[in-house]
Amino acid sequence: MISMNNKKFSLLLPNLLIIIILSTGCKIYSFKDAVIPQDVKTVKVGFIENRARYVNPQLSPKLTDKVQSKIISQTKLTRTNNDDAHYVISGTITNYDPSQTVGVSAQQATTNRLTVTVHIVLKKTLDNKEEEFDVSRSFDYSANLTLQQAEGQLLDEVVRSLSDEIFNRIFSNW
Repeated sequence: MISMNNKKFSLLLPNLLIIIILSTGCKIYSFKDAVIPQDVKTVKVGFIENRARYVNPQLSPKLTDKVQSKIISQTKLTRTNNDDAHYVISGTITNYDPSQTVGVSAQQATTNRLTVTVHIVLKKTLDNKEEEFDVSRSFDYSANLTLQQAEGQLLDEVVRSLSDEIFNRIFSNW
């Protein structure tokens, strides 16, 4: 039998409880736990059009595909092409701005910033409601790179980051 005086046990117990609570409570922040009303079963994701002043021709199709695959893989919703889907998601890239300089050294630019904004429209047909919101992210790149070189390096990060934000705003009440 292990003997332990009450003072040591009383100091150990709160720490043990905290560890147990933290280890069991981690799922609270899981992005796979989408909040979707039980009666919502179908989703339509429309093509996210690029209406920005500068158009990266790869961004729209890649972002549309990523949003669609994220929704299908992380929710129980069934994808449809019908306009009467329970959730109809559409979007527009409204800003693609590579013109900001954020880092300067010896009076020369060292870091540039690409800012991308997407406007999302979520139609909830069962509730006859429509929600709109913007998602905007900035991505830094070396000023030594041309925009085309930076786009090649940043495209996957841009698509992942924007699709995560769109998903979270729609399904996680963020």
